[in-house]
Amino acid sequence: MPSYNALLDVPNYPADRYASLADRLKRLLATEADLLFIQAEAILALEAVAASIARPGLTAINIITSPYGTYFSAWLRRGGVTVHDVVAEPGQPIELVAVKAAINDLPSLDILAVVHGEAANGALNPIAEIAALARARDALVVVDAVASVGAHPLAIDSLGVDIVAIGPQKALGGPVGLSAVTVSERAWAHIAATPRFSPSILSLLDLKENWLDRGRGVLPGTPPPLDFWALEAAVDRVEAEGIDRLVARHQLAARASRAGLRALGIEPWIRDDHAASALVTAAPVPEGIDAEVLIATAAEFGIALGRGFGDIKDRLVRFDHTGARAAFASVIASVVGYGAALGKLGITVDVGAAAEAVALTYALAIL
Repeated sequence: MPSYNALLDVPNYPADRYASLADRLKRLLATEADLLFIQAEAILALEAVAASIARPGLTAINIITSPYGTYFSAWLRRGGVTVHDVVAEPGQPIELVAVKAAINDLPSLDILAVVHGEAANGALNPIAEIAALARARDALVVVDAVASVGAHPLAIDSLGVDIVAIGPQKALGGPVGLSAVTVSERAWAHIAATPRFSPSILSLLDLKENWLDRGRGVLPGTPPPLDFWALEAAVDRVEAEGIDRLVARHQLAARASRAGLRALGIEPWIRDDHAASALVTAAPVPEGIDAEVLIATAAEFGIALGRGFGDIKDRLVRFDHTGARAAFASVIASVVGYGAALGKLGITVDVGAAAEAVALTYALAIL
């Protein structure tokens, strides 16, 4: 008989714990909306949202600040929605004035979709203001908070957001293979008016009928027990720390990273501090430097820099300070490693001043 293996011989996740786990996530998100587990990474959750709300005759504004927004636009169009894309400058957050103009140009608006915080480029969109503009037109508000949850405040109900997709693998420090969607009563009414396309893994209505309406017992399909045990452990850790402290820890990591960059003599990719995500800090790739060479040089110092994503992949690198990495040791290592790599490649920087700036930011912080 094979010997026991903790990764292969995982006990089933108890059926009576799914509902409790969902309720704990809802409390972290400050929402009374229904929460559905999606048994896949968050890209499937986002596609399921688009498929479940899209139908011919609807008009949507889709805000694009990374390739993920482009995907969502394509999924809505596939369902027959007339989509008006509002596209930010490459790698930058959206300008609120552009959203206002797009909304004002339309005689009616049914859906507005936006990403909250971008891990792809470090941008942060003004979610509260955008949601208020959409609700003033009685539009369904859809937010991709896959990356931002746990790093930025996200009080779903008070913002008036109808559908939110989240992923636990970033700031929450959980597994990659699961995601979740919150759905308001108003959103369910919208979904109910959309032609059925079940059975489908993309149907939120199928999930509602097969799980919510049956008392939230065992999930349909074959739930991955290891992922659910990991998600529960992540929620345990978040609750022990406190969601407010978790958010504050990510905000501090971002402030310290940006202070370190400026002390190096480098302006962050997102110049406006209020428009910068607390998930990653994007730093520019100086003119004349190849992004791959910069990343490889940083690796020589033991530092893993992330490459940009999409149309800015060669123009920036990212310091990842999500989850456990939202801490002094990770932040100072990223800043100093980036600076040391630049210095080795012939760019004049002040690594000592950068390290001092990061340390001072942490020393003055009150968490």
